[in-house]
Amino acid sequence: MDRNSPPPKRRSNKLSLFDFALFGLVLALVVYVVWRVNDVLVYDWNWSRVAGFIARVDQDTGQLIPNILLEGLLTTIRLAIWATILASIIGGVMGYWRQCNSLALRIISRAYVELIRNIPPIVFIFIFYFFISSQLFPLIGLNAINSENPFASSSLFYILFGNPKLFENFIAGVVCLAIFEGAYITEIVRAGIQSIVKGQWEAARAIGLSHINVLRDIIIPQAIRKTLPPLAGQFITLIKDSAIVSLISIQELTFMAIEVAATTTRVFETWILVGLMYFFLCYSFAYFFGYLEQRSARSKQ
Repeated sequence: MDRNSPPPKRRSNKLSLFDFALFGLVLALVVYVVWRVNDVLVYDWNWSRVAGFIARVDQDTGQLIPNILLEGLLTTIRLAIWATILASIIGGVMGYWRQCNSLALRIISRAYVELIRNIPPIVFIFIFYFFISSQLFPLIGLNAINSENPFASSSLFYILFGNPKLFENFIAGVVCLAIFEGAYITEIVRAGIQSIVKGQWEAARAIGLSHINVLRDIIIPQAIRKTLPPLAGQFITLIKDSAIVSLISIQELTFMAIEVAATTTRVFETWILVGLMYFFLCYSFAYFFGYLEQRSARSKQ
């Protein structure tokens, strides 16, 4: 844009006649779809049988406690948080390797990215769970965790990892998701590092900074700011991708939904409710990350 050109016009927040017409068209489409569903399916909706699986009253204390759908949602959040942490570590290391001077490290990171990105997630999860984790976890003792251990039986352990009896399955799901999502974070990190202009590397070297100091003080802080928005999007994607670990009997939200649908025979109600739970969870994180991005942008001004 030329320096003397006028600034772009501010977007209007007022609704025009076209906006009302468009909203009316969307509403009419929704009403038509709902009418067609009821007309074609002739389905007897019963939401009460499914809603009871969100929370229940404890017979001993009389308090309202999470039921299996809400417990599955909490497991999904745990999976997403721990897998994002591990995937960020993997992606950070591999992303740096993707553009470092060592040919061997570039080949290893490139092979990792291409292997993961070109294998279907379901195939990768089955290969990892049945051929890798089943052999690796017993060697490091993850299958022999003592549920009577004070820490394993504490509320903190339950908050962080869930039921200690299912700890091995939980870790398998975390590692599966982390390895899979780490390949995409690798490319995000690589792009963030390569977006820093070459002149900054040369200027830092010219004043006598070592390679480590250049990365720590100049390159990585700028790369982090550039990669935070796509990393936030990757976290939301990981929440949705966590549904595939239900195939290896990890009791997250989708696995619990399958159980509820089979128990109640209320298939449509169950999956609509679970879809709304996923939507509100992902939208909440998207809104939160958007708020942080706007706040960060205001702090730079």
